[in-house]
Amino acid sequence: MSDDRKERALLAWRKLLEDPKIRMNAEAHYNELLKAADELERNGIIDSGEWRKLVREAGTAFTNAKEGLGGGT
Repeated sequence: MSDDRKERALLAWRKLLEDPKIRMNAEAHYNELLKAADELERNGIIDSGEWRKLVREAGTAFTNAKEGLGGGT
C-alpha cells in the first residue's frame, strides 16, 4: 500500500472529522467516523495503533459536540 494512498485516506477521514459543512447529530457523526476508521483498518491502510488514535479523536469530537465545546457538527 502506497504512502500516497494512506495520506489521501487519512485526509478524507480528517475532513469528515473537521468539516463544518457536515450536518448530522453528534451520534451519527461519531458512528460515521468509526465506520470510516474501521474501513481503513479492514483495507490495510492503517494498523491497529493508528485505528485506536482515530477512534480516540472521534470520541473527543463526540464529547465536545455533546458538551457544546466544539459547536457541534
